[in-house]
Amino acid sequence: MVAELISVGTELLLGEIVDTNAAYLAQELKNRGVNLYWKTVVGDNQERVVEAIERALTRSDIVIVGGGLGPTEDDLSREAIAAVAGETPTVDEAALAHLREFFRSRGREMPATNTKQAWLIPSAEALPNPNGTAPGWLVRTRGKVIVALPGPPFEMKPMWSEQVLPRLALPQAGLHTRTFRTTGIGESHIAELLGSQLTGARNPSVATYARRDGVHVRVAASAATADAARELAAPAEAAVLAALDEYVYGTDGDDLAVTVGRQLAARSETVATMESLTGGLVADEITNVPGSSGWLVGGAVPYAARAKIAMGVSAETIEQHGTVSRETAREMAAAARERFAATWGVATTGVAGPDSSEGKPVGLAYLAVSGPGVDEVSEIRASGGRRTVKERAAIAALALLWRSLRRLEAGQ
Repeated sequence: MVAELISVGTELLLGEIVDTNAAYLAQELKNRGVNLYWKTVVGDNQERVVEAIERALTRSDIVIVGGGLGPTEDDLSREAIAAVAGETPTVDEAALAHLREFFRSRGREMPATNTKQAWLIPSAEALPNPNGTAPGWLVRTRGKVIVALPGPPFEMKPMWSEQVLPRLALPQAGLHTRTFRTTGIGESHIAELLGSQLTGARNPSVATYARRDGVHVRVAASAATADAARELAAPAEAAVLAALDEYVYGTDGDDLAVTVGRQLAARSETVATMESLTGGLVADEITNVPGSSGWLVGGAVPYAARAKIAMGVSAETIEQHGTVSRETAREMAAAARERFAATWGVATTGVAGPDSSEGKPVGLAYLAVSGPGVDEVSEIRASGGRRTVKERAAIAALALLWRSLRRLEAGQ
């Protein structure tokens, strides 16, 4: 079975917002054994939306149209689908009643423009939307299925899972995937360690992807059932782990902060941060993890030299080595640990942009970890804009803490 995604919206076409809906639906289709061969983004133009749907129907079994279901004149997905089906929309009284109740429950009168959201064509089945004013459509035409979903993710996702999936006869073939997340190693080096026998295989397949937190290695296998696919993938997964074990910090949805949190929780230990370069991004990564209050004590962002001194870095160190140095990073990590009475201290300092008074290169960063028997500093050279440098340094700082904890766990 082949599916195709069509994202409608000029704001998507011009890059004003990121199309997270398409990424979500692509994952959903993949996990259900549906082949996704095409994704299209089209602006708010009925003629072009019609053209995109017509083309999709010639080559795909399921066409999913996202967005364009609002009440304004530039929301044209209903009109385009009706034109493709050769049918005229009429007002569905049940949908109209829902709309009126939606506004009434919020103490508002429904604008007349919202009436178009109650339209329906003969070949369409309305998909209820308890989270918004735009019902979806499921249209069966020419032996194919067109699904129209609202744009807001908090409306689209529950409609997909609760209304669309129960109505679709998706294939029963099994697909199994596992993603190994690595840090401290480049994509080309990973390819060398894995070898062409692994990376050149088709089923199971092994592919590498460079991501913000390192390189991800994805193993995928397909078979008649999910259990058979899992069994087929097992030897490849074992081979990947054997080749990359020292670099693998997690699998699938585990990010570095999740993994570090698990390590700290298992040891009943805590961490504190002192960040200059990253401006709080290390603490931000940690606090994105549910339950992080159990291991993050606190953090500080002493950006200016005098703030670093006030937080415990010696004036002599800064005078002799500058604010961007191994020595300063080391003292910051120790000060974070002491100030917050934490088991571990993590620190970052460096140059994010061309405004350094010390004449050091943009992208230079020093990351430090202080802990039980651990006093470690790492130097990196990050490329990219200011935000990219900060994010890469934050991830690298977490990776340094992960490696330190892992060595202790291994008794090294």
